[in-house]
Amino acid sequence: MKSFCFKTNNIRILEYILKRIDEIDFENLIYSKNKFSIYENVIIHYFGNDNEAYYEFLSKLLEEIVIEFFEEKILKQLINYNYFYFDEYEKIKILENSIQIIEPEECIKYISENKYVKEYLKQNKSMILEGFIYFRLKNYISYLDNIIDYAVNQFIIEKEYKEFISLLKVYVDSKPTQYKLLHLIYINGESILLDEKKNIVSVSENIYNAKYLSDISFSSNDFALNTLLTLLPEKIEIHLIDDEDEFINTLKLIFDGRIFICKDCEICKTYKILNSSQIIRKWVDSENIVPYLLFWKYVI
Repeated sequence: MKSFCFKTNNIRILEYILKRIDEIDFENLIYSKNKFSIYENVIIHYFGNDNEAYYEFLSKLLEEIVIEFFEEKILKQLINYNYFYFDEYEKIKILENSIQIIEPEECIKYISENKYVKEYLKQNKSMILEGFIYFRLKNYISYLDNIIDYAVNQFIIEKEYKEFISLLKVYVDSKPTQYKLLHLIYINGESILLDEKKNIVSVSENIYNAKYLSDISFSSNDFALNTLLTLLPEKIEIHLIDDEDEFINTLKLIFDGRIFICKDCEICKTYKILNSSQIIRKWVDSENIVPYLLFWKYVI
């Protein structure tokens, strides 16, 4: 007979262990719950011959206990200790980010598939849960610590991004509009700007009123963003050939109330045809919606 005892005074953990033992179909297993001098105890007895399966059962049960009852608690403790200078709201956001980043496969690697854990279960008859988790699962805690570091960096980037967007919104709202309407064709992850007469908008870098804003990169759409910030149109009609992505969402945040999404007008249809055909079959004169040279990079 093999026996193992989980020790804790956390009633919720004890109830969870008993519940999981009842739920898991494992033959030749009995258990009892007793209180000794210091701890409440759940003792599991195994009368079968498949010892490896028994230890696998114990390690999986330990993994569930750690993730269910200790993981978030450890994250909070690490955040409060290492990042005490953040306010409570910021700590909550960091915690939420951390929980989203954690990969279950990594937790399994550090707990139930950890050779040290299985060796401990084989060589010992009991485990004080709190002590074992905090002092024997140091690699797991180190993994959570690294997750928090990444989550903090992510949080800071998001915070700076929101502050940057707020700065741009103040700038846009404080300046008079210079164009009534601009068309933005968004195709293959790139932007093309046309004025009301469907002519290509071209702005010299020397006249950017907002060039100090170019420190933050918006990939291949820097030109379109800076041009919109320079010309400040009253209305921006986005002809969405591609799906919405981070750049389009950014424009919506900056030019709130000025953005209108279009997916099925003549401009949209023309660009969809040209984008799918790969070849322009005839010369397009300068008064048409799309000048020939504008599409040259898409069709050669």
